[in-house]
Amino acid sequence: MKLWLRAAGALKDRTSLLVANLSPKGSYRNPDLETAIIKATSHNDSYVDYKNTQRVFAWVRASPVSMKPLIYALTTRMEKTQSWVVALKGLMLMHGVFCCKTQAVLRIGKLPFDLSNFTDGHSKPRKMWGFNTFIRCYYSFLDQRSMLLYHQRKQTEDSILQELIKLKNLQCLLDLLLQIKPLNKNMRQTLILDAMDCVIIEIFDIYSKICNGIAKILLSIYSVGKTEASMALRVLQKAVRQGEDLALYFDFCRDFGVFNAMEVPQVTNISEEDIRELERIINGFSDDTKEDVVISTIVEEDNKPNNLKTIITEKWEVFEDDLKIFNERNENIAETPFQKNCVPLDLVPVHKRHDIFPDLISF
Repeated sequence: MKLWLRAAGALKDRTSLLVANLSPKGSYRNPDLETAIIKATSHNDSYVDYKNTQRVFAWVRASPVSMKPLIYALTTRMEKTQSWVVALKGLMLMHGVFCCKTQAVLRIGKLPFDLSNFTDGHSKPRKMWGFNTFIRCYYSFLDQRSMLLYHQRKQTEDSILQELIKLKNLQCLLDLLLQIKPLNKNMRQTLILDAMDCVIIEIFDIYSKICNGIAKILLSIYSVGKTEASMALRVLQKAVRQGEDLALYFDFCRDFGVFNAMEVPQVTNISEEDIRELERIINGFSDDTKEDVVISTIVEEDNKPNNLKTIITEKWEVFEDDLKIFNERNENIAETPFQKNCVPLDLVPVHKRHDIFPDLISF
């Protein structure tokens, strides 16, 4: 059965290559780029064609004009496929595109294809439920990541409130990442392990940003109002829970055989002293203290990032789409005890890192 599926997949790939080569070149069609995408997302489940993934990344970095034909070709490929192999390779390719440092990537916004209800059509559902769930979770993360990159490009303010909103959204992304994991024993395959290597790299990139962001907040926490202090407390409490979740996640990944999880640095823990200090600051405000803005981020407590609503304040209306816009300063800050324990991305094992992630783009 597996040999038949491989033969059928190889035939589909050859047919797609033939159609791509015969296609006229235009603003939305680039036969050479389409060929590279088809080869990078082939039906072969035993390896990833890193040579052609690098060709795609080179096109993205070389010219913003390449983005339209890339989106067209990849969307067409993703919308037609019923193969978990093609779908996963397409998501890994899209993940790598997001890591290319170009303005064109920031303008993608919501992913142009939808794999939220993906189902493999070549095997029985009882065998494929783990693969289907993996694809859906990976897609959900990339879709939200792409939306945040899109809104980030418009950010102009850089207040402590915006920093807190950014941290809440990064924590949301981290929750989505922790849902990406193989749930069935039959998923111990090369392609799944390669995808998990990419996920581990992304986890440490985002978690290190969360750690650095918390360190910045703690440096200026004494000069903020009750609203910001309360939000900062929730961020710290969430970071404590996520630290525990990360430890369990890495244990799971090591047991499963994920290479990049074998030698991960120790996960940073939030000190109880930091949390108690924030609680003292909040309790120090008088009950009749009036805040200028009553804020709610796009990330609710149930971690549903798409629950959008209008927030009415005493002075003006805040639309959540505006609150989703954020960025991160690149300036250096004084080191705090918490920051000394942050995990830099360069300590993470980098097996195949530059094959699929040519550059890492900051939020």
